[in-house]
Amino acid sequence: MAEARTANRPVLRVLSGEAIAPPPAWMMRQAGRYLPEYRATRAEAGSFLDLCYNPAFATEVTLQPIRRFGFEASILFSDILVVPHALGQDVRFVEGEGPRLDALEGRAQFERLREAGDPAIFSHLAPVFEAVERIRGALPHETTLLGFCGAPWTVASYMIGGRGTPDLAPARALAVSDPALLDALLDRLVTVQTEYLVRQLRAGADAVQIFESHAGVLPDTADGDALARFSLRPIARMIEGIRAQVPGAKIIVFARGSGLEGHARVVPETGADAVGVDWGVDLAALRARVPAATVTQGNLHPETLIEGGRALDAAVDAILAATDGTPHIFNLGHGITPQTPIAHVERMLARLRAGR
Repeated sequence: MAEARTANRPVLRVLSGEAIAPPPAWMMRQAGRYLPEYRATRAEAGSFLDLCYNPAFATEVTLQPIRRFGFEASILFSDILVVPHALGQDVRFVEGEGPRLDALEGRAQFERLREAGDPAIFSHLAPVFEAVERIRGALPHETTLLGFCGAPWTVASYMIGGRGTPDLAPARALAVSDPALLDALLDRLVTVQTEYLVRQLRAGADAVQIFESHAGVLPDTADGDALARFSLRPIARMIEGIRAQVPGAKIIVFARGSGLEGHARVVPETGADAVGVDWGVDLAALRARVPAATVTQGNLHPETLIEGGRALDAAVDAILAATDGTPHIFNLGHGITPQTPIAHVERMLARLRAGR
């Protein structure tokens, strides 16, 4: 059954190491504000969290870009911060400003969080698993369904800072003032999010992506290897835990901001099936740096997609040239932005698919 599913879903074939020309495509944040149908559903839902926690609304916005563009993969509509919310931290989304959390500034706030084994965590997240089931049932058979979560360091940085900050100063300061507390928080997130992704896979996700959005902003370490200490090792523990329960689970890791060397380390040091490549990395240089069998994903600059025209055509061609004959999934190097013209997405896909 699993072999038949893989054979019929191009993204799963690439995640199994097959080079497909042209490569299958999807976009991070492909269900989003650049689509008028998303904006209409978002207005109907009310708050952003209501959109995430209502399985009917979450299913609808997940399916919208598939109907419009025919992407080869669909990614569950949700947010990485539903996990802190499920742990008992207050999470809210302020229009025009983004997420706000009650900052975890010390042990008192940490001790108020739910323990990893508390059944209330996954009762809270039950609508997410229902949405996964609904989406898989509604998708075309050949479309891969991706689940996801944030990496422990990225989620912890929001929980500690109460919001996203460019330098993650609160989380980096906690690593100095109370490293044991930071480790306890990372450990809890490893345990909870491992189970979270296992349940997404069991609900119908074909593969999952772990978003390490803050891999480029890490605390200092005595040995100089903050990437391993705070990012790659916790992710590796998650992947080991997932595969202990779902053998053969396909997993992508996106370690934004980790540079050429950091991207090259993702697959061998975490056990992931693929590395998501951000727009700041020279994809041709990365392909030359890693074994030919390494699966890559990315890395079109979102601003190039906004620009469109010949610059977009050239960028698509460059990605195809850099990944020719290797297993690759076409994507952006970060999420699509609200101001992106729909016509430019259509042009990107037409250019990509011209060889079919």
